[in-house]
Amino acid sequence: MPAPAVTRDDALADAHTGDLWLFRGRKTADRAIQVATNAPVNHVAMAVALDDLPPLLWHTEAGRALTDVWTLEHHRGAQLNRLDEALEVWTTRYGQRPYVRQLDAQVSREMEDELLRVVAEQSGIPFPRTRSLAWKWLRGRARRPAHRDVIYCAELLALTFDRLGLLDSTKPANWYDPGRFWSGDRLPLRAGVTLGAEVAVD
Repeated sequence: MPAPAVTRDDALADAHTGDLWLFRGRKTADRAIQVATNAPVNHVAMAVALDDLPPLLWHTEAGRALTDVWTLEHHRGAQLNRLDEALEVWTTRYGQRPYVRQLDAQVSREMEDELLRVVAEQSGIPFPRTRSLAWKWLRGRARRPAHRDVIYCAELLALTFDRLGLLDSTKPANWYDPGRFWSGDRLPLRAGVTLGAEVAVD
């Protein structure tokens, strides 16, 4: 069955901190990630919605097309972008199909403060080159942590979810890949924390 769909404007208006954004591309690099990890998606990110700010997207990527609203710079790696601008780049320039999974859990002020600490610590850490990315992920599959001098998207999301108290896992952050955040897999969430099914964003 195809995933239900929502308009881009409605998805932006209904964005909440902790919502997952997953992306599926058709380029060679996208397909390579999907095949290697046996997953339908190749990128995962997290919405950040704080007070009266426009919704943001927390993720890490190889490009620097977008302004990091934390550093006010264009750089590769971990970055906090405006969600509307990120969607424009990822759907048009990168040719990706976005999906959203809404978080069903109360995000407290303490969790928001911890999230900002994670952003301050991780923003600007580079995205790994292909060989380093594969090495980190394979090391994680053996449940061996790796240095975080570079960080890939699912690793950043696992680290963030763990710091926010949403994950219940003893596995290192580099054990995760984008497909672990798709509903077809089992994401080890803490008791009382759930994520909705994927909704395609048109």
